[in-house]
Amino acid sequence: MKVGEAKKNGAEWAINFAKSSEWVLGAYFSGSTIEMDNDEDLPVGSDVDIVVVTTLQDPPMKLGKFLYKGTLLEVTYLSQDQLSSPEKVLSSYHLVGSFRVDTIIYDPANVLQNLQRVVSTKFAQKKWVLTRCEDARKRVETGLNSINSKVPLHEQVMSFLFGSGVTTHILLVAALRNPTIRLRLVKVKEVLENYRLEGFYEELLELLGYSHFTPKRVEYHLNNLEKTFDVTVNVSRTPFFFSTDISKDSRPIVMEGSRELIKKSLHREAFFWIAVTFTRCHTILAADADADTQSSHLPAFHELLNELGLSSHPDIKMKSRQVLDFLPVIWDTAEKIIHENHEIIDK
Repeated sequence: MKVGEAKKNGAEWAINFAKSSEWVLGAYFSGSTIEMDNDEDLPVGSDVDIVVVTTLQDPPMKLGKFLYKGTLLEVTYLSQDQLSSPEKVLSSYHLVGSFRVDTIIYDPANVLQNLQRVVSTKFAQKKWVLTRCEDARKRVETGLNSINSKVPLHEQVMSFLFGSGVTTHILLVAALRNPTIRLRLVKVKEVLENYRLEGFYEELLELLGYSHFTPKRVEYHLNNLEKTFDVTVNVSRTPFFFSTDISKDSRPIVMEGSRELIKKSLHREAFFWIAVTFTRCHTILAADADADTQSSHLPAFHELLNELGLSSHPDIKMKSRQVLDFLPVIWDTAEKIIHENHEIIDK
């Protein structure tokens, strides 16, 4: 399917949904498709991200991933309070990308259009780029410093993976690139190569724990994940914010998407989402599966954790400290990128 067709299907769903819901203020595209041309093929393992802006202060849990006319959509709710001013959006690295260009699907009161016009003119100003890099840096610090030793190991690992992974977002933000989720390492690799910083990329991979993985080993862990994933889909009952990521419809994103990366010699870059999905599966299994099912799938998970060096809370604490100690080096690299980035306006 072409990106344009996929986005057309997404827009149709969003408009129909918005018109039938009085608490919807507007809707816009987010995620990786906003950087793609309409005539491109939608990559294997990609969905169309849509943000539905609501008048509710506390929106319900996101709809997540689902199929609409053969297109996998991922729908998230966002309170209008988070879009209350251009400055608020310009300061938020995870929100601003959708307002750099016109991604708006539905906006009867022109609230989003007015916001987009202001944000787009200031997006590349240096002061706002630095503000957003600092926003990402604080997320790393907060995420890694708040890992709870009292929660199950799989939850601790999930917190570490996401917290440490935001280091890539600091660099992507500096390069004015979309801080994507699943493909964050692929995109930051491209950025660092563009700025002749390949050596630093290897340092970053080693810091995060992925540098030593071979294609064969990544394929091995993916095959183990596939077995765990399918069992998890069958027993899943408890709603989590990521529940729709562990579903029959979402299966190609992890399996085919990861195998495609392995074929492209991006096996180390694929490992982040394999590990994340493993932790999510075990969160669901702990809630919904019987003891025998849980225990039968733990050896494969623990094997993966051993190779990541995340087998216990002390391991996670030590790795978190290493990432936090390395943050000044990441910040210096981000400043180098900003200095060399000719798109950035020095104001």
